[in-house]
Amino acid sequence: MSTFLFTVAAILLTLFIVWICGHTRKRKPGEPPLVTGWLPFIGVTKDYVSNPLGFLTETQKKHGNVFTCLIAGKYFTFVTDPFSFSSVVRQGKNLDFQKFAINFSQRVFGHADFNSPQLSGNYREIHSIFRQTLQGPSLQHLTQSMLCNLQTVLERCLPHEHDWLEEGLQSFTNRIMFEAGFLTLFGKEDIGFLQDHGMSGNRISMPKATQDFLVFDHAFPLLAAGVPIGLCTKAWRAREALAEELLHDELHRRKCISDLIQRRMDIFDRMLLDETGKARTHVCMLWASQANTLPAAFWSLYYTLKSVDAFTAARTEVNRVLLGQSLNNKDQTVYLSKDQLDSMTVLESIIEEALRLSSASMMIRVASDDFTLTLESDQTAAIRKGDYIALYPQLLHLDPEIYPNPTEFKYNRFLDENDQPKTNFFKSGRRLRNFLMPFGSGASECPGRFFAVYEIKLFLALTLWHYDLQLRDPDVPVVQDSARAGLGIMPPSQDVLLRFRKKQRTPGNEHKDTK
Repeated sequence: MSTFLFTVAAILLTLFIVWICGHTRKRKPGEPPLVTGWLPFIGVTKDYVSNPLGFLTETQKKHGNVFTCLIAGKYFTFVTDPFSFSSVVRQGKNLDFQKFAINFSQRVFGHADFNSPQLSGNYREIHSIFRQTLQGPSLQHLTQSMLCNLQTVLERCLPHEHDWLEEGLQSFTNRIMFEAGFLTLFGKEDIGFLQDHGMSGNRISMPKATQDFLVFDHAFPLLAAGVPIGLCTKAWRAREALAEELLHDELHRRKCISDLIQRRMDIFDRMLLDETGKARTHVCMLWASQANTLPAAFWSLYYTLKSVDAFTAARTEVNRVLLGQSLNNKDQTVYLSKDQLDSMTVLESIIEEALRLSSASMMIRVASDDFTLTLESDQTAAIRKGDYIALYPQLLHLDPEIYPNPTEFKYNRFLDENDQPKTNFFKSGRRLRNFLMPFGSGASECPGRFFAVYEIKLFLALTLWHYDLQLRDPDVPVVQDSARAGLGIMPPSQDVLLRFRKKQRTPGNEHKDTK
């Protein structure tokens, strides 16, 4: 009996090996080097997931600027030459982003399939709203709304005395930025409407909404990897709780809703979507507006407080802009125009440097047909239909040839000798067009990138203006959470204690700065 079982097992194993050999991908002429590892389907997944930057750097040294890797059953062709990024981005005919993005979003957020013929036309209209509402005069209006909401949140949170308080810096940042950002996009409760209809105020608990968001966001790497949300019970409950708050019946009871959300609501109301489906698209919008902004704001403030030079330069710039205002009014309201925000080049350089150090996004396209990709160097690579083309900008951001001492925070790295924005960065003696890409590029470039920088700049300016701030243990290193690699800004793996107190003011509106 044991001999029979052994024979059957041997036959099955042989058949499996023959099947694997028959289905193992072979490199064809003209195709990039193929890195498959030794395990079928899994390929080099473990090596990539454990250290994406290290794996891609070593593979680039071995195989050159273009290579194809088997990762979790899919073939990814990585283009690592920064001069060729534009060549990939311009391949709109052969490389698809929209279908990939919609399928990914539908799987994670549970909304309707906007790739379907019935909805695809409306999706193009929805997508065009971003450009119309996140640039120009609409952007200025949105930024002023964020300024107002940030001050409302900060005023409520300001200590009444001048005693030092302690809170985790990440908790501090999330608490302030999430609420202000939520109010800016989705508006405030209309107390008059609620009273007229016999409803109580404070229908949305902001601490609970914040917690629900963080629970869902914490599970996002698993969801992005393909784990069904039904297996992530806490994340599913958190997503659905957020969706309940963003039902159109709830949003219609709010005022000062952003033009972006109002116009999306109008389009969704014309489409054949159920109410929960509409709300889930708003959860998607909420996640897109917060998931990278929150950690980017954290790192911007963290590096500012950790570096004496950065702190001094930032506070000097903030005081230069704000001390010129008449702040004798009782509520101490701060007014910042677009020109004033744009003049804060030190804060912008701090934000860009924080983004450079913490951004680990991956830009992905899907080949819609077999084609030949021609790179900037005239090198060609044959690409198969269905393969993924990937750019990993962190290779660029941490390249020592482009950024000397690339892992070191240098607050003025993006400033020239006149403290104006610096845009001249070089590799191999050639100027780079793409030298900082935390927001993606081409079809996948974040439409809210300008607003994101403005809101972080506002956060830095207002916290430095209203608070004395210091890290309790500035010498304790803070490590990034590499589980988010490939998805955007990596948050800290642990929080760090912040000490803060209300800034003391003299009768002449001068500040006694303390760090």
